[in-house]
Amino acid sequence: MKLRELLLRFVLGGLAVVLSYVASVLLPWKALGGIFAAFPAVMVVAVLMVGLSQGSEKAAAVARGSVYGMTGCAVCVVTVWYALKITGAWWPSLMLGLIGWFAGSFALLKVREKVQKNQHMHRLPRKQTKHV
Repeated sequence: MKLRELLLRFVLGGLAVVLSYVASVLLPWKALGGIFAAFPAVMVVAVLMVGLSQGSEKAAAVARGSVYGMTGCAVCVVTVWYALKITGAWWPSLMLGLIGWFAGSFALLKVREKVQKNQHMHRLPRKQTKHV
């Protein structure tokens, strides 16, 4: 990866994060502000940059792979929300949420791999046996 590409990712990702934060703070509707707080800046920038440098097929692969991370984000949000309700402490709640993000993403990846493997096994041609 070239330095120019890294800098562009940094600037675009940072800009997306800043704009999302500003929207979440300035909007009078806190629920809508929360939606902007969860904007998938990294995914959007990753798909954009891969699309520009390697084409749509590779960008689609990145987008497909981001399903695991986005599912993990839902686990993270729910974990942080409940942990905050129970403990009232933001730091440990955030750490638990990040652990939940990774665990949820990784678990979904493993489940998908297992399902695909099982589907592949069922599609393999079987030996034909003659019944006499």
